Amino acid sequence: MILKTYTRIFTTDLDATVATLKAVHGTEPHFRLDFDPWTLVGIGDVLAVGGTEEALEPIRGSLGPWIVEDIDDAKARLLALGSTVLRDIEDVPTGRMMYMKHVDGSVVEYVQWTPELAEQHIFAPLRAGTPASQI
Repeated sequence: MILKTYTRIFTTDLDATVATLKAVHGTEPHFRLDFDPWTLVGIGDVLAVGGTEEALEPIRGSLGPWIVEDIDDAKARLLALGSTVLRDIEDVPTGRMMYMKHVDGSVVEYVQWTPELAEQHIFAPLRAGTPASQI
């Protein structure tokens, strides 16, 4: 099950991008993570990915991340539909991730957050009545 989806913005000027996102969202980022060679900043349903042109090139054109409850289940379901693995499941600072190519050609990053991140950034805000787009 998909718990949260992000729209990514790839940028070589992260400060300017984050300033714009803060202005239009009217809030501060809910997380910032250095994930070499990128810096990730989340505000609402937007994930700003900062880095050099060279660092951003391999992931430009991909969608996501789509935060899933169970990445192994998501992989099995996608494979059953004919999707292919571009980057298999691996541990990352936020939990576990993979890149899949769907049968329509879409490339999507899937992430299963650690239980702590899922609680902090999805479940607790929902219980508090925060709209999903503001989480």
